[in-house]
Amino acid sequence: MNRITESPNASAIQDYLNRRVFLRRGASALSATALASLAQAEEARPGLPGFPNFPAKAKRIIYLFQSGAPSQMDLFDPKPQMEQQRGKDLPESIRKGQRLTTMTSGQKSFPVAPSIFKFAQHGQSGAWLSELMPNIAKVADELCFIRTMHTEAINHDPAITFCQTGHQLAGRPSIGSWLSYGLGTQNKNLPAYVVLTSFGSGRPDDQPLYDRLWSAGFIPAQHQGVKFRNSGDPVLYLSDPAGMDRQMRRGMLDELAALNRKDHETYADPEIDARIAQYEMAFRMQSSVPDLIDISKEPAHILEMYGPDVKRTGSYAANCLLARRLAERDVRCIQLFHMGWDHHGGLPNAIKGQCRDTDQATAALITDLKQRGLLEDTLIVWGGEFGRTIYSQGTLTETNYGRDHHPRCFTVFLAGAGVKKGFTLGETDDYCYNVINDPVHVHDLNATILHLLGVDHKRLTYRFQGRDYRLTDIHGELVKKILA
Repeated sequence: MNRITESPNASAIQDYLNRRVFLRRGASALSATALASLAQAEEARPGLPGFPNFPAKAKRIIYLFQSGAPSQMDLFDPKPQMEQQRGKDLPESIRKGQRLTTMTSGQKSFPVAPSIFKFAQHGQSGAWLSELMPNIAKVADELCFIRTMHTEAINHDPAITFCQTGHQLAGRPSIGSWLSYGLGTQNKNLPAYVVLTSFGSGRPDDQPLYDRLWSAGFIPAQHQGVKFRNSGDPVLYLSDPAGMDRQMRRGMLDELAALNRKDHETYADPEIDARIAQYEMAFRMQSSVPDLIDISKEPAHILEMYGPDVKRTGSYAANCLLARRLAERDVRCIQLFHMGWDHHGGLPNAIKGQCRDTDQATAALITDLKQRGLLEDTLIVWGGEFGRTIYSQGTLTETNYGRDHHPRCFTVFLAGAGVKKGFTLGETDDYCYNVINDPVHVHDLNATILHLLGVDHKRLTYRFQGRDYRLTDIHGELVKKILA
């Protein structure tokens, strides 16, 4: 007899193992296919059969997520008539009993705080932009603004999670993971989904970000976003250990893969597939990433276009240039998370810092993609998780104010493949508090993003715990008015 059968708990241990084997085998519908594709070392990992569902306008997406919630009425949605209401209490007829955060619910009054920044129309489209964004104003005719975004979430964590996964509670796959799962990748040497983060100068101690925002959730783990670090080496352990050359490393991975495949034959655990895939990707990234991050051969005029921060690793400008280089290499989903937009107080000075971080580099990215012929098949999305209140949080003065969270209306803009150029959708009321026409929900935006990438959001599903899940849950309508 072996030790397990001699143990008094042998029966319980064996039952546990049997249940584990059964459950793991039941969860591995695509395991054999995944292993086969790895063994073939094919040039690109295909997506699901039938995907894309129709010819895509965009091959890739660059999502410039402004974490913390930019103030729409200080940047994109001018309300000059509010100067007449300065300091007056927000009318109940406008608020309509809508909920407030705990940060302002105790205020005795809600004084209207008009933006102190000047607005002007730009380009042939006449798009309205704040003086804080002079460079983005120069590419206004490339942009498609949605002023009437809205969401249910009123606090940062659930709101950002909702934008990324379609649900306020953590645990579901992110949008980039859905795209990797459904569409696959055309570059075997880089991940299908890359995440870059940067700290804003407007509020360096702003709300943190969590790795679960680019998690694969319950779909196979090889589809999760790969985060490049914003300091030091972008990816750890790219160099082989001392005394190990590439041939030895290759041999070690081959032997490790053989052991993992043997384990897979026993347990049929899809996570074993992911483990093999990640080891292989790490090996290939040892040669692809150093070339990717080496900007020494970029022309001087390109570096100047992105601004003085472009050579500072981990800055928003450096990440925008890196996003262009990733796009050139056919990475499917590139997400930049820029923190620092949470301006409950001292907004005028803080938002100036944020715009210095992002204005020039964002415009440079759009211009750079266009001049390389990449904008025609790349989708750009710029926006945060919700908007800001017209009333001031805290004391209102002539030159200073803060703004609380506002989920009822906010602005995002898109550019590139498949969207109307020089177009503004939707209208908010005089107080920039409610949507008047053309409301667009977060689910609607995500459905439209998938559509532009050739995916019917109702068909990209994954069965988990007896239910079919999708990014848009049971919601989402195409925003047809912004489609070119």
